[in-house]
Order: sequence, then C-alpha cells, then structure tokens
Amino acid sequence: MVFPSDGRRLVIYVVYDRRGGIDEYVVHALAGLRDRATRILVVVNGSLTPEGRKRLEPVSDEILVRKNVGFDIWAHKDALDHMGTDLRDFDEVVFTNDTWFGPVRPYGPVFDRMDALDVDFWGMTDHAREEPNPFTGEGVLPYHLQSFWIAVRRDMLASDRWARYWRELPEMPSYFDAVLKHETLFTETFVQAGFTSGVAFASDDYPTDHPALFNPTLLLDDGCPLVKRRPFFHWPVFLDRHAVIGRTLVESVEGYGYPTALILDNLARTVPAKVINTNLAMLEVLPRTVVTASEDPSVLRVLVVLHATGIATVAPLVERLSWFPAPVDVIVTTSDGALVPGLEELVSAQGAGVRDAHVRVVPSDEGRDMSAFLIGCRDELLDGGYDVFVKLHDRLPVRRGRTVAEYFRRYMRDNLVGSPAYIANLLALFVREPGLGVVIPPVIETGYATTGEGWSWYRGMGHDMADRLGIRVPLDGVTPLSPLGGMWAGRPASLRPLLDEKFTYRDFRDRSRERVPDMQRLLERLVSAAAGEDGYHVRTVLDPEHASLTHLAVEYKIDQLAVNLPGYPVEQIQFLHRAGWMGTAGAVAFFRMYMKTNHNAVVERLDPVMRPFGRGARAVLRTARAGVATGRRLVRGGRA
Repeated sequence: MVFPSDGRRLVIYVVYDRRGGIDEYVVHALAGLRDRATRILVVVNGSLTPEGRKRLEPVSDEILVRKNVGFDIWAHKDALDHMGTDLRDFDEVVFTNDTWFGPVRPYGPVFDRMDALDVDFWGMTDHAREEPNPFTGEGVLPYHLQSFWIAVRRDMLASDRWARYWRELPEMPSYFDAVLKHETLFTETFVQAGFTSGVAFASDDYPTDHPALFNPTLLLDDGCPLVKRRPFFHWPVFLDRHAVIGRTLVESVEGYGYPTALILDNLARTVPAKVINTNLAMLEVLPRTVVTASEDPSVLRVLVVLHATGIATVAPLVERLSWFPAPVDVIVTTSDGALVPGLEELVSAQGAGVRDAHVRVVPSDEGRDMSAFLIGCRDELLDGGYDVFVKLHDRLPVRRGRTVAEYFRRYMRDNLVGSPAYIANLLALFVREPGLGVVIPPVIETGYATTGEGWSWYRGMGHDMADRLGIRVPLDGVTPLSPLGGMWAGRPASLRPLLDEKFTYRDFRDRSRERVPDMQRLLERLVSAAAGEDGYHVRTVLDPEHASLTHLAVEYKIDQLAVNLPGYPVEQIQFLHRAGWMGTAGAVAFFRMYMKTNHNAVVERLDPVMRPFGRGARAVLRTARAGVATGRRLVRGGRA
C-alpha cells in the first residue's frame, strides 16, 4: 500500500520520566512532527505533573497516562485499545517513543520517500540477523526493524493477524523481554504472514549490523532525521570497543543545527554523571599560558569561597584572587577567630582584584570547608547575585605522606586556579554553556588508590541521602564523578538540592566511632548528581602538565593490570565482574571466583549455603594463620 497524497497519519509517542515531567527534547521532537501528523497521541508511562501536561498540550492532540508496566510496547497496546474503532480513520500509524533526539535532519524527505513505497509497514532503521543471538548467547537474532520507530499502514492495521498479535502479546517485565518477545519478533511475524516491510536506512548500506548504535554520524549524513539516545548513555567500555565517540556525534548533531543543550539537559537528569563525562569526552585540557576561549569571562559575576585553617597555608590561594579576569567577591571562612586579622590583611593586599570581601568565622569546625560553604555561605549562594562560584580550601589530606599531600595540593590548585590564562579559559566554559553546572578536576590518580574505591563505605548512605535530597539522577556505580578533593567551580543553581536541605553543623559532627560516614565526604560525592537533578551537566578540566602525567600513569597501570587477561578491555572487565571480589586472594576467594566464572548457575542455587560456609572457612583459616604465627614466634624465641 502506498500512502495516499491526502492520507491521514496518527503518531503514537510513548514517554517516560521518573519525575513525571517532560524534557524539552520531547517537546522539540513532537513539534517537528506536527505538520506530518493528522493526530498525535502521547502516552505517558507512570505519572505526569501539571507542568508536564502543560508542556505537552501545545504539541499533541491527546494525552493518555497509564501505569509504567510493559515498557513502550504495552503502552502502544493500550493506545491501540484506547483508539478502538477510531483507528480506521487513519492510513498509517507511527509507533515511536522518547528514545531518540530529533529532528536533527528534516522529517519531510524521509516521509516523502517512504510514502511512495508500496509497503505494509516500515521502520526508520533495522538490525541485521545475528548468530548467535547476543542477548542469549545461542540461537539466532532475526533480522528486524527497530521498534523505536515503526509505521504501519491501513491494510495491516485492519488484518486479523494484527489483532491476534496484540491480543496474544506476552507480559514484559524486563527490558530483555521487550527485546526478545517483541522487537526481534515483530518484523518476522508479519513478513511470514505475507505483509511487506521497508526501511528508511537499511543496515546493509552501513559497515555494521547496528548502524543506529555504531554508525549514527553516517546515518545523519544520509539524512536520518533522528539520533538514538543510546550512543550517549551505553556502557562506556562497550562503546570504546566499537570506537563510538560521543563527542564527535554531538559535534555532528550541532553542525546540523540541532540544539545540543537539549541533549545535555536530558542526559544530566537521567544518566550517571561519569557515564556522560566519559562517553561525550567532556574533559577539557585548558592552556595555562594563553587565553584560547573566544568568550569573555569578565561578564560573569564570580564569588570565591575560600576556607582557611592557617595564614601560611592559605596565602598562596589568596594571592591568586588577583588572577581572575575581573574583580571578584570573596568570602574567607574559618573556624579560628584568631586568624581573622591576618586573613583580612592578606585579602586587602590583593587590591583591585577583589571587589568585595568578608572574613567570616563559622561557629564550628565540624564538616570543615563543606559545612562552612553550604551553611556559612548559604545566603550568598541563594540570593541570585552570582553566576559562578569557585570553592577552594587550604587543608591537606590527612594520613598521607608529604610528597603525596603536596602533589594533591598542586593538582587541585593548578587545575582550578593555575594561572590567569587558565582561570579565564575555565570561566569561559560557563559563558559558552548555560547548562554547565559544575567544573572539577578528574579524580586524582597519582599517590591515591581511589579508582574502584570512590564510593567505599559511602555507597549505601549516598543512596539514602540522594533520596532525602530528592535527587533521582542515577548514581555512578563505582567511583562517582565528584570533587573528591573538596574544590570545584559551579553555578549556585547547581547546588539547589544541597541548599534546600538546610543542614546544620550538628549534621556534620564526627560519627566515625559509630561507623557512620562523615557528611562532608558524603556530600562531595553527590555534587554532580545534585547538579544533574536540575539538568546541569558537568565537565572535567586539566592543564596540559597534569593531563600528560595522568594519561601516562593510567595507561601504564591499565597495561600492568591487563597483562594476564585476554581480549579487549570490555571482555577483561566483564570477566573480572563475573569473578567477583578477589579480597586478599585466599583459597576461599579463589574457589568462589572459579565457581562464579565457570559454574555461576550452581553458585546462584547454592548461595544461601555457600555464604555461611565461606564465613566459616575464613574463620578457620584465620585461626590457622594465627596458630602458625604463634608457633613461629615461639621458635624464634627459643632460638634467641
């Protein structure tokens, strides 16, 4: 069936937002479809806020809100049931959802080309046949149109096979069910029933089986009007394996005129910050000796908040206040009132570089610089008088050797306030990107073993605190993208969840004897997620010296860690994840790792028994080792 010149098209668009809101990229996508759709029905999985409904109404004809069950497939089924006999009024129904950004290229040429084809249903993109099925490791993944965009025409809509398909649609409690029970079967089912399919951008024309994920820039170059969200949020090591470069994709999308701020806003709200930072290569290496930014950072109203524990230690930071491209306001906080005269003298010596300055004694040193910042400077951060803050402190890490502590100090200072040119380049990022909320140096590598341990014992309380603060951004799974050194630059608005809570100094009291993580370090780990809750994204920054040092050190360490592991990094990582926690590589740990790697189904069945057995075995081994150590001491004593 060819789509008639006066044909009527229904678009059924499914959207899900855990907050019940509607992101601007959804409005933009629907507005672009308006002139090609006779009717637009938006199906909302879950809840819809009054503000969300207000945003949808101008770009849709009807809104259907349903329980969030069955993913977009069951949402489409409910939409069909909702339309009932009215479905006969349309020559084509487009089944789509919110898993793509667009229009990046115009919809029109694609509709014109597909309208002229004599087909019963068509998709925007397809996926080639694969054997074995990558989802199950066996069997065949059949050729199929990808379900994020499938258009079905009148003859197929009116067929008994169509009605039976939806009547017999199985439950889909998981994403894999949605793929294996619908997406990969839909095309084959209806082709075998005698219906003809078509595809706007066929995988046969591209160098991979899955161009929507692996070749999105080629699709755009060929006129594809949309780009899938998945290349931006998929597991970074998997995308690395296939050289899918998110930064290149963003530049391509921007080149076609799509407002990429809509992409960053959505990703910040819905994807762990470190995944975005990695996939989109959002590390900026900024020069220290020349201003390369075209934007003028002097237009920003900047507040520098500096926590001081001593005159000598804070002096090198105070001296850098004159390096900013325009005069700044400064608040120096301290819990030691005796430091006030010296601090005032230091700040006043910066002359015209400081517009307005306050030395503020905070009533408690509980929480150190973090409590002084969130509580002691809360009014200034909330009053709307500043575009950007820069948070600094003079404390050194405890329980670190002198060399490590000194490098930490240099790393944090150089990568935030390293030179006048560097500061100008950093602040220019905020002028360039209104949606940029936080700028931090990456987690320090030299002298630290933070990699893989960034959450440490803060993970559980981190999730509890996120719930308390109303942060629904998914948290990073291993080491969070956060200012673990306690210094960063940002927009005051990016702190909204932290400032709304109205913490007290008592909240920051030392509870280490109760085995409770300290609040200061806990909140540091939530800074990026707090920014993302309101759509602000995060960038990391390094100067060339530290970028070189960090890259080479990480490269060498990865090389050493991978020497005994076969395959690509993604395969090495998957192997280690399957094996699980190694501990101190004792006999029990190795036995458990062997079983998990080679007989995981057995482990899952025996886990209730294995856990107490493992604890008992470790206790026996500890007793045996203690006995051996006692025997050795006795032998040494006898010989003496």
